[in-house]
Amino acid sequence: MTDYVPPPVDRRLPTEEARDLMALVRELAEREIRPPAAEEEEAGRFPRALFTLLSESGLLSLPYAEEFGGGGQPYEVYLQVLEELAAARLTVGLGVSVHTLACHALAGFGSKEQRAAHLPAMLGGGLLGAYCLSEPAAGSDAASLTTRATRSGDRWILEGTKAWTTHGGVADFYTVLARTGGSGAHGITAFLVPGDAEGLSAAKPERKMGMKGSPTAQLHFDGVRVPDSRRIGDEGQGFAIALSALDSGRLGIAACAVGVAQAALGEALAYTAGRRQFGRPIADFQGLRFMLADMATQVEAGRALYLSAARLRDAGLPFSKEAAMAKLFCTDTAMRVTTDAVQLLGGYGYTVDFPAERYMREAKVLQIVEGTNQIQRMVIARHLAGPESH
Repeated sequence: MTDYVPPPVDRRLPTEEARDLMALVRELAEREIRPPAAEEEEAGRFPRALFTLLSESGLLSLPYAEEFGGGGQPYEVYLQVLEELAAARLTVGLGVSVHTLACHALAGFGSKEQRAAHLPAMLGGGLLGAYCLSEPAAGSDAASLTTRATRSGDRWILEGTKAWTTHGGVADFYTVLARTGGSGAHGITAFLVPGDAEGLSAAKPERKMGMKGSPTAQLHFDGVRVPDSRRIGDEGQGFAIALSALDSGRLGIAACAVGVAQAALGEALAYTAGRRQFGRPIADFQGLRFMLADMATQVEAGRALYLSAARLRDAGLPFSKEAAMAKLFCTDTAMRVTTDAVQLLGGYGYTVDFPAERYMREAKVLQIVEGTNQIQRMVIARHLAGPESH
């Protein structure tokens, strides 16, 4: 094999501060994240200490206001950080995206007193968050959730089960959507629940095809008492809060997908430069060169799409349609590029001795989380042609 290493992504960052931040991220990725990734993923070990380090380094707070301990970075920068982290290890990149999603409700809809009381610790105090929307019988149809919060004096009592919770059982706090009123989207309210709340328990983590180092588990709420001071926004506003968070979260998934695709492309480039058949590197063969060219083009297109949506968000403009487009295109791209990377490595691509097969398994979940790609197509179509007639 060769010592060829694909060059880092040439990024157009808006400030010198952002360039310094990216240098820090790349250093952390190469020193702390990438080296143990394969072994820890195979063993199913969650890198909790690494998330504490990321918090101390200011990488769990990037898109939030400096007033509450955030990094004050635009989404254009934050998403490129996510991409770098996901390229090193998806468990880490996706974990940062989920934590950011879990902070969104309080940061965007909490009272000034709530933000002052909780956000500094959530953003830079070593805490890790999770987001609880889906349920065993309410996935794509999240408005039909049945976990209920019942008022009792100045407290709420939560009963029910949440499903597919990333960081379930290891998070320090959970943003939970629960039903406080009648059926449908208007009867849902958001709550900030401590991870050690009495009556809150996690099931055994799901056994997954990929991302084995990231725990995904059901959460059971058995009479969990939450003070009204931890209700986020108005009663019945929860579903609107959830949709707002998901628009931003979909951009995070898009960036993570591009990171995985970029990592797979880099692996394919390194392998094909060093593998010799018929007396020359296989990267000399036109058929394989065309595959590499297509892979690189798709990665660049995905990056441009999520950055375009991010700039809309940063400008305060509507970006829901563009976020759905970015999530759809980037995750489908990750699936195609990682599959092609396995093909380019031949038999080696199918072994765990090379990371290509792990990238392929990890890419699949990105087409599912935070709204399946079928749901993304529905969202995009509604923006284009209006709501469906019934």
